[in-house]
Amino acid sequence: MVASVEMYLDERSTRRIRVLWDQLEEMGVQSLRTPHEGRHRPHVTLAVARELDPEAVAEALAGIRVAEPLRINFQYSGVFVGRVVFLGPAPTPELVAHQARVWGLLDAAGMETLPLYAPGEWVPHSTVSMRVPRPLLTDTLRRCLESLPIDATVTRAAVADYARDIFREIP
Repeated sequence: MVASVEMYLDERSTRRIRVLWDQLEEMGVQSLRTPHEGRHRPHVTLAVARELDPEAVAEALAGIRVAEPLRINFQYSGVFVGRVVFLGPAPTPELVAHQARVWGLLDAAGMETLPLYAPGEWVPHSTVSMRVPRPLLTDTLRRCLESLPIDATVTRAAVADYARDIFREIP
């Protein structure tokens, strides 16, 4: 199981990423539209853990606004190990500092987050597909690149654990 602290995007950019998800589905690539009964929303993840208690996360982050209205500009597409395809935002100093602050507060509260999300290791991204079939990888990346750039603004944030049916918005 995986739980995360996610930042959600404004309506216009959310709609553009959902259109991309639909296009990938039409190509035979499972996007984030499909898993967990379509509950995923386009987002940027700030921290991931095997399990997160939403109440403890809200308490640890009480001193900051996680849904800070950050401007995000998706400029590239990439692939993580396992053929996970994503849209990548420019790692602005504000975005990197915000993620480090959120991660640091969770760490200080004793939450065991995955090391790939530690400051200095974290790669800002919005996943579009969790496992692209090898024969479709090039076409998937091409389609992602054709959808860029996407300017977005963070409007909301939440603790999400879709496997355990947990979703709690946080300020």
